[in-house]
Amino acid sequence: MIPIDLSNKKALVTGSSSGLGAQIAKYLAKAGAQVAIHYHKEEKEAQDIANDIMKEQTKVDIFQADISDITQVEKLFKEINEKMGGLDILVNNAGIDGKRVYCVDSDPAEWENVIKINLFGPYYCAKEALKIMIPQKSGVIIQITSVHEFIPWSGYSAYCCSKSALSMLTKTLAQEVADDNIRVISVAPGAIATPINEKVWKNPLGLTDLENKIPMKRVGKSEEVANLVVFLTSDLASYITGTTIPIDGGMLIYPDFRHGG
Repeated sequence: MIPIDLSNKKALVTGSSSGLGAQIAKYLAKAGAQVAIHYHKEEKEAQDIANDIMKEQTKVDIFQADISDITQVEKLFKEINEKMGGLDILVNNAGIDGKRVYCVDSDPAEWENVIKINLFGPYYCAKEALKIMIPQKSGVIIQITSVHEFIPWSGYSAYCCSKSALSMLTKTLAQEVADDNIRVISVAPGAIATPINEKVWKNPLGLTDLENKIPMKRVGKSEEVANLVVFLTSDLASYITGTTIPIDGGMLIYPDFRHGG
């Protein structure tokens, strides 16, 4: 047995009041980490997740902030540092896909909003986290990107651009902080069953369409992504940094070419 023990670690998962972020927070807690649950508007849902985690007898707190606002992010990290006494793990999970609309018809304000949440938010959070991690000469930052950092997705230009840019931010930050014993890694989920895409995978036609894009012929589980994040934040992954780890059932290996060109 190879154990993963994060019992001496303090972790923040942004956007962890529901969906993938909530599952990641729960799994970090199962590995022993003290977890900060972050939410924007869903206070009750955040408290419910915290209550679930407390059943594991792990320390947990909830914190509110709009991560697209630098002032609120600075306040968030000040509160976390004061209440938790530091930070060892940041999971930049919070994000939105926005409305499906072709670029030519898009609303610039809505396009910019996706970029602010999906790219500026992780940048603000990483910037503040590094102020804590660099002096202690340790830390891990996980950026939740998407297979759409690689695959274009018609109607979602802002989302794809934000995830691709976030991947490059990962690589650049990893260069900058390697000497400080801090690792920065992107995790790129494919089709994962979460509430945000429930209308697709609960619809038989939508599910079939998804499965045809995945060589493993099934939608992923949030638990599978959470397991990967726990591994990457542990010492078992101590030589991994500055790269993207896809978790997509093979979506990136072009399933249409399984039987030849």
